[in-house]
Amino acid sequence: MTIRDRLEQVITAPPAVFGEPLETADGSTVLTVTRGGGFGRAPRPLGIFVVHDGRADWVPAVDSTRIAQLGEWIGLLTGVIAALAILRRPPWPDLRRR
Repeated sequence: MTIRDRLEQVITAPPAVFGEPLETADGSTVLTVTRGGGFGRAPRPLGIFVVHDGRADWVPAVDSTRIAQLGEWIGLLTGVIAALAILRRPPWPDLRRR
């Protein structure tokens, strides 16, 4: 397969959003949902639909690494802002002889 064929396949094929329905042992049907990739990006999971006894429930997929990374960035930004505030104006008063 050439690069041109692969690019045409990626551009023309619509990204898959819903997976194949799966039957579980208790009679539930599970349907996966992804945000389609494209242009070399991998699809990202959004969650699953669980159909049981005629009722559909949505279970979202939570990316805990993304949440942890956001917390790390907020902490780093807070540290940088605090350091800049201290370096520009020290917290102690001016000590001058009059």
